[in-house]
Amino acid sequence: MAVIMGTAGHIDHGKTSLVRTLTGIDCDRLSEEKRRGITIELGFAYYDLPDGQRLGIVDVPGHERFVKNMVAGAAGIDFVLLVIAADEGVMPQTREHLEICSLLGTTTGLVALTKTDMVDEDWLALVTEDVREFLSGTFLDGAPIVPVSSSTGAGFDELRAAVAAIVSAHTERRRSDLLRLPVDRVFTMKGYGTVITGTLVSGSVKVGDDLALYPSALPVKVRTLQSHGQSVQQVEAGRRTAVNLSGAEVEDIARGDVLALPGALFPSTVWDARVTLLLSATKPLKHRKQFHFHHGSREVMARVYLLDRDELLPGESAPAQIRFEEPMVGVFGDRFVMRSYSPLRTIGGGVLLGPWPRRFKRRSVEAARLLSLPQAAPEELVLFQLDMAGTAGLSFARLLVGTNLESRGLEKILNDLGGRQQALMFDREERAYVAGRICDELSASALAHVADYHRREPMKPGLPRGALASGWGRDVSPKLFHFLVERLLKKGELVQEQEMLRLPGHKVSLASDQAKLREAVLSAYAKGGVTPPNLKDVLDPLNVDFKAAAPVFKLLTDQGELVKVKEDMYFARSAVDSLVAMITEWFKQNDDLGPGSLRDLTGLSRKYAIPLLEWLDKEKITVRVGDKRLLRKR
Repeated sequence: MAVIMGTAGHIDHGKTSLVRTLTGIDCDRLSEEKRRGITIELGFAYYDLPDGQRLGIVDVPGHERFVKNMVAGAAGIDFVLLVIAADEGVMPQTREHLEICSLLGTTTGLVALTKTDMVDEDWLALVTEDVREFLSGTFLDGAPIVPVSSSTGAGFDELRAAVAAIVSAHTERRRSDLLRLPVDRVFTMKGYGTVITGTLVSGSVKVGDDLALYPSALPVKVRTLQSHGQSVQQVEAGRRTAVNLSGAEVEDIARGDVLALPGALFPSTVWDARVTLLLSATKPLKHRKQFHFHHGSREVMARVYLLDRDELLPGESAPAQIRFEEPMVGVFGDRFVMRSYSPLRTIGGGVLLGPWPRRFKRRSVEAARLLSLPQAAPEELVLFQLDMAGTAGLSFARLLVGTNLESRGLEKILNDLGGRQQALMFDREERAYVAGRICDELSASALAHVADYHRREPMKPGLPRGALASGWGRDVSPKLFHFLVERLLKKGELVQEQEMLRLPGHKVSLASDQAKLREAVLSAYAKGGVTPPNLKDVLDPLNVDFKAAAPVFKLLTDQGELVKVKEDMYFARSAVDSLVAMITEWFKQNDDLGPGSLRDLTGLSRKYAIPLLEWLDKEKITVRVGDKRLLRKR
């Protein structure tokens, strides 16, 4: 089990000296840091615990100008070592660093009182009491406070013992299946090329992996790996990692980019979140307020859109949408820090609840439900994310990100929900799911649409499947439409005959006079064969005009018993089939067919031959070239 400890504390309180004494590693690597005697960038070290486990350490800068670097380092830690100088006590960045650690979800740690060689015992006792009072009510309330001196080495055995005790009690909280490594450094090494470093917050990476750098999704390949100063073939979650990449130059990568598997993360400029304003904030947070947003090792400008109020008071939490100036990638439950635009100080933070854009009405029930999501049971969380996705549904990959559940756990939940018809897989190729409630609503809507069609077109046997897709289903993905229709057919709520869909109870029924008319019309056209009677000659003896007979003719053409060749010209289906067979046989011996040839073949006059030739073209049996027809199949 890999564990990362991060330092925190005010400038010049001895964080880097403490790490150097603890590990023998100097974290100040920049010439400016050594010249000025302060930490500017993140530093990294490690040392071996008594049980043989190697502890990773992130040393952060304490100066207020470099708080953004401190946030980048604190984002991946498991516990914090809060460093307070005994000669100065609690200072502004001590408070801000503790607030940042709390906002980032750090729940455990300890305190090192440094520079004890510079104060007497009475002063040390007084400072220790002040520190205990300062920590009261925070996540470090009751945490060990260990006096040390980096100059004399005093107290470091006790500090190592306290650190070892925290590590031994630490429980694994990192995912093993979703590789994520936020980049906090990028540089080039002679003989190696591009190298990135970061804390592997989840998943594992091995030499030879094909990965991607987000948010650009730039494809890269892992050439070599180092962890805690050693070359390795694979690194597990929770370790400081250096990755030598091929496929990317230094200028292609920025701090805050995230190394992950291709297709595993989803860049977005809008996130749903629960935001909290610190009690120490000096004024309320207004709706649409611009601020500095810190997530992982990335800093971007953003605006907050409060969903249930117009301003957030100190100490309050609210559902919100965060809109960024550039795409971000994240996972449900990720923590972030908010710093005011001017003056630059930490004002709050929050929890990521939805890493892609969704529509929320302000002051809606759905928006209010966001607040309780971090405490929601896994099944409830999956259902909420599917509900909010609507008819678009969510792929398994998106659900992994939108719930922060391990793959096996998510699969079990989806199987259980599927058994209760609460979550349904509608696309097996993409492993995409839709909420059962939404599926039921869509099904009811589709059935109502078909019923309405039957009311409007009672003489039609059904609605063509393509017409249902292009009409009612135009806002539904083709795969979801197919899934819904097949589900309704399987349940017997729809019936399909060829390409026609109908309700089970729908039948075309003619009135007694229409039934008699149908039989008379069919008889007349059957007798006519390839020389059918005029429409007037059919209807006049029956004492019916075409307006009254139109529904019967439409039904007969829909059922395929009559073929409408042109306006007012109908043929019996058997006659047309006979003609098509004759013409197909003709083309076996001839290259083309003209009006004269058709007349010789069938004995038809020009009155019937020309409309039939045009109908053959329309039905894609023949194709016209000049005055001749060619068989289209050729």
